Amino acid sequence: MKVVAKFGPESAGLIDKPDPVAKGEFVVVKIHSAPMCTEYKGFKNEGESDSFGHEAAGEVVEIAQAGTVKVGDRVVVMPHYPCGKCYLCLAGEYAHCPNDHRSPNIPEQTGVTATYAQYILKKDWQLVPIPEELSYHHAGMACCGLGSTFNAMRLMNVNALDTVLITGMGPIGLGGVINAVYRGARVIAVENHPYRATLAKKLGAAEVVNPQDEDAVNQIRDLTGGRGIDKGIECSAAPAAVQLLIDATRPKGHISLIGGIREVTIQGGEIINKGLTLHGTRHYRLTDTPAMMRMITQIKAQLDTFITHAFPMSQIQEAWALQCTHNCGKVVLDAWK
Repeated sequence: MKVVAKFGPESAGLIDKPDPVAKGEFVVVKIHSAPMCTEYKGFKNEGESDSFGHEAAGEVVEIAQAGTVKVGDRVVVMPHYPCGKCYLCLAGEYAHCPNDHRSPNIPEQTGVTATYAQYILKKDWQLVPIPEELSYHHAGMACCGLGSTFNAMRLMNVNALDTVLITGMGPIGLGGVINAVYRGARVIAVENHPYRATLAKKLGAAEVVNPQDEDAVNQIRDLTGGRGIDKGIECSAAPAAVQLLIDATRPKGHISLIGGIREVTIQGGEIINKGLTLHGTRHYRLTDTPAMMRMITQIKAQLDTFITHAFPMSQIQEAWALQCTHNCGKVVLDAWK
């Protein structure tokens, strides 16, 4: 099979690897759509790798035993390689499995767990059926495109009475705009890149605030009548965004942290005095997948706006170069072109 590889700074292409073979509960999925996430951030750096991607939609082409799927099923490939047995997995919270990506939860065959490839091995219970009316590209948004912020909306019970502030209009933040608008909330986006700010408005954000403005917090307060926002979602991975959310959120409000923030310094007193609730958020529960797929069937037009570019996988270098400019929304790869 063909697989994406990075050969050095700004150098990428395809290499050949052995096709995966079904074994036990691991089944072979032929990937038809591979949504791109943050892998591009290492495109300009030194180093080589041939394991990229964690989002996919495709078709089951081989099984080793009877299970939850059959050959020919169209499925979304959920991220992670959890155990399926711990208390978190049994509750559907497999994204928090403490044994994620550890043996024996990963296939014995190597090189078959990345999605920038023509095939992948995945446990059958992590494959979600795709409704007939959905394309592979649309269905693939059930992964990171919509997934993390979908879970944040559930945790914070976002509804039509809320004003939601979302920091960072990369693909995850833009997906957050879609999720919040779907629930009827008013959205204030925080972004300084012109293309992304414009796309956020197209997807339904009522206002966009530039975080580089010294009075950004005051702008947000003015937009909420001085009250502050009800719910906040951090998708930028910028440490300053966390403090912005704390400052802009009303007393007893909620904040979900999604962006891959490493070290951040915050003043705990403000969180305590305001009575804020902070959520660490990853992928949604397996039990919420029917609701996710129902939503996707109802927002096809928005997804067509959200997915701004589709590339043949053979053009991975061009796709990554585009992502580095930030002049795009969600980008998808076709593994067979």
